[in-house]
Amino acid sequence: MTNEIAFFQAVRARLLKFEGEGDNSDKKNYESAIRQIVNQAVESTKVVDIFDAAGIKKPDISLLSEKFLQDVKKMEHKNLALELLKKILNDEIKVRLKFNITEGKNLLEMLEASIKKYQNNLLTTAEIIEELLEIAGKIRTIDGLAEKLKLTKDEFAFYTALEINDSAVKILGDETLKNIACEIADKVRRNATID
Repeated sequence: MTNEIAFFQAVRARLLKFEGEGDNSDKKNYESAIRQIVNQAVESTKVVDIFDAAGIKKPDISLLSEKFLQDVKKMEHKNLALELLKKILNDEIKVRLKFNITEGKNLLEMLEASIKKYQNNLLTTAEIIEELLEIAGKIRTIDGLAEKLKLTKDEFAFYTALEINDSAVKILGDETLKNIACEIADKVRRNATID
């Protein structure tokens, strides 16, 4: 890539040397053409994960990381911690509702139930924070399960929809449910691309 850039810079320098005889508009045209050639030559063709390229383990920078949640738990102003957790969890659940209605609804019901208990003075601020932290942990566990099962978001959404039926889990088992979820997601994808 740097050899290509050097080549185009050399071409540019050579062209600039010969253009002294022309008028100013020709000079601008050359500049524009050269800039366009260089931009096309340097264009990125893929996304590069800088952590993988450097051989470094990726840091967990999500808002539901263990470190972040512990920092929230230690906040001096518990009311602010509570509001922060409610906002983050609500946003995280909304995202999950878009691609996994089953899990999203379960998480939303848990969040709403905890908030209702707090609003009815059945929980102290410290207790509601603990419950919200547990919900955050459950979200991380669910995300980890999809990864562990090696399912895409779509496949995991179908998997959780099938998993709701306890008798299906007992009769078919996890592996069969996983295969069914993969087949359904694949068929939905193919049908979506045909239309």
